[in-house]
Amino acid sequence: MQRTPMPSPTPEEVQRLRREHNPIKASELFAKVVLLLLGSLVFAVGLEAFLVPNQIIDGGIVGVSIIVSYLTETKLAIWLVLFNLPFIYFGYRQIGKTFAVVTLTAILLMSAFTIVLHDINPFTDDLLLSTVFGGFLLGAGIGLVIRAGGSLDGTEILAVAFTNRLPFSVGEIVMFFNIFILGTAGFVFSWDRAMYSLLTYFIAFKTIDVVLEGIDQSKAAWIITSAPDDIGQAIMDRLGRGVTYLHGEGAYTGDGKKVVFTVISRLEETKLKDILDDYDEKAFLAIGNIHDVRGGQFKKKNIH
Repeated sequence: MQRTPMPSPTPEEVQRLRREHNPIKASELFAKVVLLLLGSLVFAVGLEAFLVPNQIIDGGIVGVSIIVSYLTETKLAIWLVLFNLPFIYFGYRQIGKTFAVVTLTAILLMSAFTIVLHDINPFTDDLLLSTVFGGFLLGAGIGLVIRAGGSLDGTEILAVAFTNRLPFSVGEIVMFFNIFILGTAGFVFSWDRAMYSLLTYFIAFKTIDVVLEGIDQSKAAWIITSAPDDIGQAIMDRLGRGVTYLHGEGAYTGDGKKVVFTVISRLEETKLKDILDDYDEKAFLAIGNIHDVRGGQFKKKNIH
């Protein structure tokens, strides 16, 4: 009697089984809790100590919440939670349960902190200072929560949900949504506040990158050269970086190419170019920013 073969598990089932067999460590859980608390607090300070008292908004659901709170004369925390709930559901369906739980926790913490901080005196009434420091704190708070595995704004979650139904990318959907929100601020508050809000959004956006990537940003380098072995050895000896040789083929000549691949820090980019000048001045070099580096031989050494 033949047995009916068992169906292969779906990718979702594989991920679920991995999570069940690899419970989160206590140290990792503690780190996530600290990041959530700190990120939510920093975000709330940016709102209540800088932006809201000066009628400056951010993009996304936070901006909508500030506008509705101002028009209805109700607490901001109420709208921050209500408007984000549908997006948390989208996040649960699109990304997973853990993301949804972390995001809900972060939003509840952030909303509670806005209630606690609501009656404090604003740190400054200077619009430019409020814009700069408010945007910086918002971006720092969002970045910390993202590092904990969650989010403080549901705009991008919605964009991911609709990107397959609309002929636009996630970034374009988020941009259109925020242009509408920041434009609305011009009618509700004033057009100078709308322009300050746009600056706040830009500062927060760039700060998120700094928090996620770090100041000493890593870079990936691809080198096509006639002296790949010499250059690869020099990178390992003089920069202390690991090197991988990739095999390519010239489209025009059909000749085989040995491509040198390595990861360096931003401060080592000039030294890498010096190495190329020493061994092959005509070498082709392509450098790109990368968000994260794990494993491998990526250790600091004295540059000489």
